[in-house]
Amino acid sequence: MLESKYLTDNVQNIQKLMVIPALRKFETKNLGKLLRLSKIRQYEDGELIIKEGDLDKWLYFILSGKIRVVKEGVEISTIDKMGEIFGEMRLIDSLSRSASIFAVGSTVCLAVDTSAAGRRGFEDERADFLLLLYRMFAEFASYRLRLANDELIKVKKELEGRQAG
Repeated sequence: MLESKYLTDNVQNIQKLMVIPALRKFETKNLGKLLRLSKIRQYEDGELIIKEGDLDKWLYFILSGKIRVVKEGVEISTIDKMGEIFGEMRLIDSLSRSASIFAVGSTVCLAVDTSAAGRRGFEDERADFLLLLYRMFAEFASYRLRLANDELIKVKKELEGRQAG
């Protein structure tokens, strides 16, 4: 993994974040705060990004590339949409990582250190910042639940077809 230092909240970096659909709702000042908590991480094909069972506090946005989600050795999903969030479940429920995440090909992510949100300079607007993050999580969770429901229906229909035949 190649990793940058924590980013700065300059205009160019804020404009780059504005292309991520989930971050368009953030005010410029909150994007600046997000940048100061963030690093750019580049992973090679097959490299581990998140390990199932870990307790780290990093949240990720895909900037380019693709990831593979693996739970208990079984691939459950691949994600290749720019701006997609992953690693959010740990932040919501404080449980260990529920799955491992691997890079597929060269993958670049914005990694946000959520444990640093209470650092000096973040206290005053921490509630607003967390509210925006949780709203973003809720939108992604809703989208993923819809996809999971579609998959479940597909599998149930296949099983019913096999049982009838």
